[in-house]
Amino acid sequence: MKDKFDYFIKTENNKWEVIIGLEVHAQVTSKSKLFSSSSTKFGGKPNTQVSLVDSAFPGMLPVINKFCIEQAVKTGLGLNAKINLRSIFDRKNYFYADLPAGYQISQYKNPIVGEGSVTLDMPYGTKKVGIERLHLEQDAGKSIHDLSPDNTFVDLNRSGVALMEIVSKPDLRSPDEVNSYVKKLRTIMRYLGTCDGNMQEGSLRADVNVSVRKEGEKKFGTRCEIKNVNSIKFMEMAIESEAKRQVELIESGKKIVQETRLFDTKKNETRSMRSKEEAHDYRYFPDPDLLPLEIKQSFVDNLKNKLPELPDKKKERFINKFKLTPYEANVLISENNISEYFEEVIKSADIKLAKNWIIVELFAVLNDKNLDIKDSPVSSKNLANLVNLISSGEISGKIAKKVFELMVQSGDEPSKIIKDKGLQQQSDPKELEKIVKNVLEKNLDKITQYKAGKEKLYGFFVGEVMKASSGKANPKLVNDILKKELKK
Repeated sequence: MKDKFDYFIKTENNKWEVIIGLEVHAQVTSKSKLFSSSSTKFGGKPNTQVSLVDSAFPGMLPVINKFCIEQAVKTGLGLNAKINLRSIFDRKNYFYADLPAGYQISQYKNPIVGEGSVTLDMPYGTKKVGIERLHLEQDAGKSIHDLSPDNTFVDLNRSGVALMEIVSKPDLRSPDEVNSYVKKLRTIMRYLGTCDGNMQEGSLRADVNVSVRKEGEKKFGTRCEIKNVNSIKFMEMAIESEAKRQVELIESGKKIVQETRLFDTKKNETRSMRSKEEAHDYRYFPDPDLLPLEIKQSFVDNLKNKLPELPDKKKERFINKFKLTPYEANVLISENNISEYFEEVIKSADIKLAKNWIIVELFAVLNDKNLDIKDSPVSSKNLANLVNLISSGEISGKIAKKVFELMVQSGDEPSKIIKDKGLQQQSDPKELEKIVKNVLEKNLDKITQYKAGKEKLYGFFVGEVMKASSGKANPKLVNDILKKELKK
């Protein structure tokens, strides 16, 4: 484990600190859009989930989706943030082909959620990252540029879908911290059920703000914003690329221009998109069709009382109650489905064995097959049964691995597999004694060496006995008999 934070860009004469802030766009989990009843289901045919409000027909008025408000408040509570009982929807004006109205309904100076924080578990300790705000806004449509060399196609299915923009303070200092931060946000929102976090579907993406300064300086450098980065890996790559670009410019005597940039994943470089707009360029003003949003404290309290156990609390409980290490707890609380599976298994099985089988064996299978744990071919009940068979000494760890492989293939209960495949552990003392004596008789020279002090040969004898029994011998009985025979 690292004992300190150490991420700098080092040149011949300087060490440069990287300052990072994220604007995470999280799609609200809801059946309908923020201001219309159109479906939010992913993967529909282009322009089939669009109402007159979404397509900005004249005279159409937005109506706030109460459920989206609840989802934003719940997320704010999960981020330990202040919930503003009065917030205002504004119009953010700009032109783009996939924005039919010519403006986006968003929030500016009066967001629904104020300052909060999340705690990251890093190799060098915990780190608190400040949240500046969370505001609600409607998503734009999608411009598709690669279907024709001469035309851009527009799909408005996404237009009007509710987004939560979560703006961090400039507290992040490395790609690793960004990785941990985005994963933590995603975990919190998945626990809450407020965003599914599927980056491959565009449900979670981020604008990444990067600047650099010499080690020890207090003043921030000029930042550049990298727009719409849709994977954690690309965020890390974009930060490294952009930070190095800025350092090279400064050290060559040039200035950083504040601007919006795009990240080219193939070339692993950022490129200029447009000069950075300031707030006044968008001509924000309160939306005349929407009254200020006013909610009661009782509404907030009611949602707070219904919140599930969140990751930090669950981690603390897992460490204290189940005696897990912080690493093990972090792994097992990383997804709500994983923690639920673990707790189902240990209702009737040994905790130490269960956690190892989940983290090592089960996760290896899920990763190989690219499966979520809710789609695991091995149910929590069957894994608990397997663990119990190991604990009771009915099967060895070696046989258990064979049984587990067959469980993955068939989904069958372990006892059935053991019976069908003849994998029962050999626990008859008389039979095992015969095997042990036979092994020793074939290795008289090694017995002499063992008794002369070469004690490492004991493992050799155990291995030979297990091999002779096709791995079915009860390890405890083997040890007891072997020790007895070697003393003669």
